[in-house]
Amino acid sequence: MQTLVLFYLLAVAIQVIYFVVLWVSISKKRLNQAVSAHPVSVIVCAHDEEQNLRELIPLLLKQQHPDFEVIIINDRSNDNTYDMLLEETKKDDRLKMVDVKRTPEHVNGKKFGITLGIKAAKHEWVLLTDADCRPDSDQWLRAMSEQFADDKNFVLGYSAYEKRPGFLNLFIRFETLFTAIQYIGYALAGNPYMGVGRNLAYRKSVFLDNKGFSNFLNVTGGDDDLFVNRHATAKTTAVALGTDALVHSFPKTTLKEFYNQKVRHLSVGKKYRFKHQFLLAVFFVTHLITWFAGIPLLFFSSAILWVGSAVIFRMLIVTLTVHQAAERFGQKFESWAVPLLDFLFVIYYISTAPVAFLTKKIRWKS
Repeated sequence: MQTLVLFYLLAVAIQVIYFVVLWVSISKKRLNQAVSAHPVSVIVCAHDEEQNLRELIPLLLKQQHPDFEVIIINDRSNDNTYDMLLEETKKDDRLKMVDVKRTPEHVNGKKFGITLGIKAAKHEWVLLTDADCRPDSDQWLRAMSEQFADDKNFVLGYSAYEKRPGFLNLFIRFETLFTAIQYIGYALAGNPYMGVGRNLAYRKSVFLDNKGFSNFLNVTGGDDDLFVNRHATAKTTAVALGTDALVHSFPKTTLKEFYNQKVRHLSVGKKYRFKHQFLLAVFFVTHLITWFAGIPLLFFSSAILWVGSAVIFRMLIVTLTVHQAAERFGQKFESWAVPLLDFLFVIYYISTAPVAFLTKKIRWKS
């Protein structure tokens, strides 16, 4: 039993080190400072998103930025997206449409559409988002482009989910924040491993020079995290934080929709570089141990004081990290719920990760 207690305390120590490193990295990041805004091409790949685009396009065109264009890729839509975009492009020459009628065999539709959009972009920096995203302010382009620099190739942004009633929404927002703490914290600590396509910028030349998504064209997803994983480095990656750099997305409303979405997202992780897979695996395994070994030890171990102190200390560090990160990212979060959500996160990951790693065929949209 003593050996098990020591093993448990080691797992907790590793968890605390992880969270302290992430906490410090995020806390030390300076918020955006006003500099000359670089030209930027905003790219949105959309399939049957007419209503979302009617809401998003005006928000993009109202951005306070001196030099930008908006490129919408109409990816084989069955609704009225094409006709709507055709009319809208006549009203503002900053808005362009790339119409995709069919995709090559064995090529993921979204990646093909994004590739065409990037090739059509006139600016060196491209900024990706989704049709169901909404910038939190008219300063979004400015905030993201302030991080563009001669020595940078990637800028990672944060995309939260809209707050709605219900516990599922609370967990979705926590899972998104928890994931962002890791990929943004890792990037700020000098080890970028992913980004999210809802708020991600990179150079057109880097995309073209590396043949875009050619190494994983047939993979559903990965147009954001796999591209970052393959080509981003500590020196070439910047992070944009704060309310102005934030975009919100609409969350899934049913557990089944959320589950399918996360299986799709997590399925790409098996193609990360080995060092990133290792670091993430150590984090998850120790996270698992802190709950599934900690609870039994509290009841059956004579070292209840040590185990109980470790449980409380880790939970305090996690809660403070979540609270601090949420503030730095530009959002508010219910810190009081973190202990329960942290436990449920382990259950969620056990339920989704094995399926994601074993599933071979996953679709973006039909």
